[in-house]
Amino acid sequence: MTETTLSTSPSVRAPAAAPSLSGAGLVTVLLAASLPLVDFFIVNVALPAIGSDLSASESLLELVVAGYGVTYAVLLVLGGRLGDLFGRRRLFLGGMAAFGLTSLACGLAPDAWTLVAARAAQGASAALMLPQVLATIQATTTGGRRAHAMSLYGATAGLSMVVGQILGGVLVAADIAGTGWRSIFLVNVPVVVLGLILAVRHVPDTRARHPEPVDVPGTVLLAVALLALLAPLTEGRATGWPLWTWVSLAVFPVAGWAFWTVERRLDRLGRTPLLPPSLFATLSLRRGLLIVVPFCLGFSGFMFVIALSLQQGAGLGPVRAGLALAPMAVSFLLVSLAGPRLIARFGTRVVGAGAVLQGVGVLLIVLAVWRDWPGLGLAGLLPGAAVAGAGQALQLPNLLRIVLSEVPAARAGVGSGVLATTQQASFALGVATLGALFLTLVPHLGMRDALLIALVTQLTAILATGLLSLRLPREVG
Repeated sequence: MTETTLSTSPSVRAPAAAPSLSGAGLVTVLLAASLPLVDFFIVNVALPAIGSDLSASESLLELVVAGYGVTYAVLLVLGGRLGDLFGRRRLFLGGMAAFGLTSLACGLAPDAWTLVAARAAQGASAALMLPQVLATIQATTTGGRRAHAMSLYGATAGLSMVVGQILGGVLVAADIAGTGWRSIFLVNVPVVVLGLILAVRHVPDTRARHPEPVDVPGTVLLAVALLALLAPLTEGRATGWPLWTWVSLAVFPVAGWAFWTVERRLDRLGRTPLLPPSLFATLSLRRGLLIVVPFCLGFSGFMFVIALSLQQGAGLGPVRAGLALAPMAVSFLLVSLAGPRLIARFGTRVVGAGAVLQGVGVLLIVLAVWRDWPGLGLAGLLPGAAVAGAGQALQLPNLLRIVLSEVPAARAGVGSGVLATTQQASFALGVATLGALFLTLVPHLGMRDALLIALVTQLTAILATGLLSLRLPREVG
């Protein structure tokens, strides 16, 4: 009796081992990470079909894209904090289930406004799910296993963007059981069911050791700041830049300043604000995020513009428009697999080399558009798409790893939320700015010249990425 009592006494019980992410668990969280990114880009090639079926105006179609992107970006940091507070596995499962339900709502939407509302809810559910992926990887892996997992996460993120656009074209054209464009959302449902089954069995539960309550003022001010910036930029051109768009843009710097002031005050008091300013003392995080912005902005804008150009200007159907980017996906996958070895040997200079390679690829696309338009086809785009994909693979996976390399496990949720918010807000800005530039120029210059100007504009973002990469720490932690 005494022996039994002693063996179960808290004072002599062996400490619980730190949770470890198995191979099956890593596959599960990477599957979940692909869903929000696929759904951000899968809509691009389906917009003409959605507009025709639902009699949606151009401004409503932009809301189908923006409603998802804005709610997703606004709630990501909060999603990371809630995972720290209530357990990342719980938020992961809840967010994934909600993503499946809202995807079903999108696929069954009877009209355009219902689709916009369902897309906004889908973005909110993605914001609960995605931060838990990065935070779980940070909290359950170390050393070489973490480097490998982060590289795979980055490869998954980049590949999902391209595959989303390809998959969208294939599904729209396949018209499975007469569902047409609706299948791009309905396909998520079985994937989510599979993901939930795997997650229950293989994803460990982690949370911050000393979680702080939610920073309500910081959450509200961050939401106001992001909405004030993203809403007018995504809707301004389509609505003719009414007064509310200019008022909203004027509110953005005020809300941003108020948010930062509140966060600094909480940080000085020893509490944990929604976005701790002290987190930015980490050199790799601060400089890495500065590079993530132009990279994601340019890339998302490119994907949006090329989808519209190939369908409406070059006359390619949704399948051929999507498959035109297949060389980009293939080269991205192959090169990203070599990323960990390259960065171990050459350090962060790999990111700068990737920017050079991506720039060469975009220049090849510019030459193909100049030479072949309007007969631009798969063969003409192949060299540029393949080279650009290889360059992107040297940048994105390594950048994501660099940003989080020195973030302590106790702040995994916060760091993951900051990274995901920066990435998603940049995606939304890319579609809003480069897309708006392109759509504004088309009536005046024609599709070809508008596309050329958009591509040259993207080259400036690539140049910024390359120059900023020179300031990264040489080695990755």
